[in-house]
Amino acid sequence: MRFFLFASAMISELLTSMKPATLLAMLWFFSVFATSLWSASDGGNQPPGTSAQSEFSAEDFDWREIVPYLFEAAALPGEQGIKAVLENSKVLRAYVRREIRVVCGPAKSPCKAKGDSSAPEEEVSKRIDEIVQEGTFHRHKTAAVDYSLARQPFPFSEIAAVKSEKRPDAYFMLELADRSYTAAQVQAKYGAPYDTDIVQWYSVFKYRLDAPDYTSKAVFEIDPVDGAVIKIAISLKPKKAKKHH
Repeated sequence: MRFFLFASAMISELLTSMKPATLLAMLWFFSVFATSLWSASDGGNQPPGTSAQSEFSAEDFDWREIVPYLFEAAALPGEQGIKAVLENSKVLRAYVRREIRVVCGPAKSPCKAKGDSSAPEEEVSKRIDEIVQEGTFHRHKTAAVDYSLARQPFPFSEIAAVKSEKRPDAYFMLELADRSYTAAQVQAKYGAPYDTDIVQWYSVFKYRLDAPDYTSKAVFEIDPVDGAVIKIAISLKPKKAKKHH
């Protein structure tokens, strides 16, 4: 529920605009500094059992890859739309795959023996279906799933999908598990944002995809002190078909 409230706030921020002149330079400096400091202080002190972190990192997530599934979800009823998004989320599939491997480990073995350490994709899809069925709730004319990624280490700590039940809009949100993903990495991957904001105590970078059938926006919530990315929210709004005379 807490993350759902964040989602509502971030969605509203997608519609606002405010561009401080020095924000980009300041966040770039602090995020580069924070990345160097993180490496210097934590390098070589990785606790045992953190290989899952290297299997899937925050940088492996690309917000543009979820957009086609948000477009698909926009045309579906609430729970079906959420399922379309979450079943195709690389983040959730990586997390569930890892969770299944742990449950099916040599010490527990409630699952059938596998030829390798990977979880079959049908098992991953089945578990995500269960997450959607068990976790969907309805509030303020929206359907939503807010799922905690509690088995750590993992780059993200929470994932959410929201489908408006009165408009063909769909949303996807992630919360970062630590402060290792920075504004500098975001800009290195996506380039300069088309807009920036300062909202309460945090800053945001805004990116946009403008296609013939839809507009999709991504907001990266960033701590202005160290440049760490805290949360990511992605929205998609279909465009109305043009009438031909």
